Amino acid sequence: MSENSKKMSQKIKVAIIAGSKSDEPVYTKTLNVLKEKKVPHELQIISAHRNPEKLEEYITKSEALIFIAVAGLSAALPGVIASKTDKPVIGVPVSTKLGGLDALLSIAQMPPRVPVATVGIDRGENAAYLAIRILKLLD
Repeated sequence: MSENSKKMSQKIKVAIIAGSKSDEPVYTKTLNVLKEKKVPHELQIISAHRNPEKLEEYITKSEALIFIAVAGLSAALPGVIASKTDKPVIGVPVSTKLGGLDALLSIAQMPPRVPVATVGIDRGENAAYLAIRILKLLD
């Protein structure tokens, strides 16, 4: 493996952003898969509503190739991230109110030019597997 390839493989490839620490049961599933598959990743807890400036700064400075956004309630986080980057964004709806259906619909109903891939409610592991498949296309 070349020195450049080693450096590239050590960079953060997937950034997981959760809107709240209360989303931990869902984002832990994502973390577990990425750890098991040895995918460089990091986790940030940043609310799109309570700290939009911090979120925008993180998105614009992140070297991650893919963002996974875990969000419940209004589930605005994935759409906000997608509006600030041209990198792939995977939304994970969390079952809070209405069994997560409100979050699922919020994430899936993005306007034109703000694409967000969406996995099933509470399916943090599927977000990780989808991110891994996207990364394989880049190799």
